[in-house]
Amino acid sequence: MRRINGVRVLSRIVSGEANTATVTADRRLLHPSAVHRTFIGSDIRCFSQAKNPFGLYCPSFARNVAGNGRCFSVASSSSVHDVVNDLPRLSFAPKDVVLYQYEACPFCNKVKAFLDYYNVPYKVVEVNPIFKKEIKWSEYKKVPILMVDGVQMVDSTDIIDKLYKRIHPENSTSDSEEERKWLGWVDNHLVHVLSPNIYRNYKEALESFNYITTHGNFSFTQRIIAKYGGATAMYFVSKKLKEKHNITDERKALYGAAETWVEALKDRQFLGGPNPNLADLAVFGVLRPIRHLQSGIDMVENTRVGEWYSRMEDAVGESSRIVS
Repeated sequence: MRRINGVRVLSRIVSGEANTATVTADRRLLHPSAVHRTFIGSDIRCFSQAKNPFGLYCPSFARNVAGNGRCFSVASSSSVHDVVNDLPRLSFAPKDVVLYQYEACPFCNKVKAFLDYYNVPYKVVEVNPIFKKEIKWSEYKKVPILMVDGVQMVDSTDIIDKLYKRIHPENSTSDSEEERKWLGWVDNHLVHVLSPNIYRNYKEALESFNYITTHGNFSFTQRIIAKYGGATAMYFVSKKLKEKHNITDERKALYGAAETWVEALKDRQFLGGPNPNLADLAVFGVLRPIRHLQSGIDMVENTRVGEWYSRMEDAVGESSRIVS
């Protein structure tokens, strides 16, 4: 029974639970959007209340203050440039970036899309969603967790915001109301449309969990239990998610979200104009795990989002993930 309960925890991966506060025991499989921001704010704690000069909490910073030590050195991050769409693109090069993730998690994929676009090399640690031993060292028990030169960063939106400020210190906050609006739309609407679609019926639920377990950190036994147990659980959970988010027709909701995004582009290449902005990267990241599942195939075939998605694939380019 304990192992099956662990598999049910796995059902949070694509439903959007991977990045939210823990829900009560009787509804722990549902996505509590109301508490999405209650646990995480700009005040990110990492074992210590001492703050370093970059506004991040670092476990070693309190110990290093007396000796003028720094756990995130400015000198260790040099600026580099490359070209996208014939325009210069600023990036930065920290010494060590590690992403703790679930491969199919939409919030983790938001972070990866950002890192890939800005050519920030990163290593990946795939977290076993049943036991989570890979993140036992952290007080924060959800993914994504991003370690940047020893500094812990959590919550996909907050991670991207802090990295953006490092890359664009001259423009520390997004000055576009439109961009902020659509960033909120991704977290508050788009992610909630995905689970009812990828678990729409048992066949698609199996397809989804086959992808999750193939790319995830599972033993053979865990993989079998997760694939069939998780698919069964999420098939029924998806029905509750439909009701929770007032979805009557899964595909219609997905197609509607895709068309809403296309309309927002207003005939521009990207929401950001000639180049993607943070909202483009967020939508692309969230959709990337489902692109070759049946739901994603249907979405591209029945909406106009495919051309934008292809442009995003070209703009983001090859993954900057370091493969050992």
